[in-house]
Amino acid sequence: MSATTDVWAVGNAYEPYIGRWSRLVAHEFIDWLSPARGDSWLDVGCGTGAMTATVLATGAPAHVCSVDASAAFVAFARGQISDSRATFVVADARRLPLPAASADVVVSGLVLNFVPQPELALAEMARIVRPAGTVAIYVWD
Repeated sequence: MSATTDVWAVGNAYEPYIGRWSRLVAHEFIDWLSPARGDSWLDVGCGTGAMTATVLATGAPAHVCSVDASAAFVAFARGQISDSRATFVVADARRLPLPAASADVVVSGLVLNFVPQPELALAEMARIVRPAGTVAIYVWD
């Protein structure tokens, strides 16, 4: 595996490269959302857990389900976050293994650019959010 490939497949390599920036953005993003206490969250493309950790620390969720297609990233995030309100699942953003209308807030940070057929991922997020819930995404240009 090349050094560039390692960054996108191994949590220890990714974290100092992009993860540190993800944490800063996630904090601003969650503050901007002003979430209600006790909401159920879905973090799509959780990577090494930056958004999940921020939601747990500042969003006062009842639960956060964190999903990523990379088993290595999920394993890293699971190893970093021991909060019982968090669960981690390896899954494709285009086929999320969750029931319809099962989350109050669905978030995704710095992920949609990497999903083939992003419209399918967006449709899945819309399927999973409860009526009057929030789907919020950020990417870079």
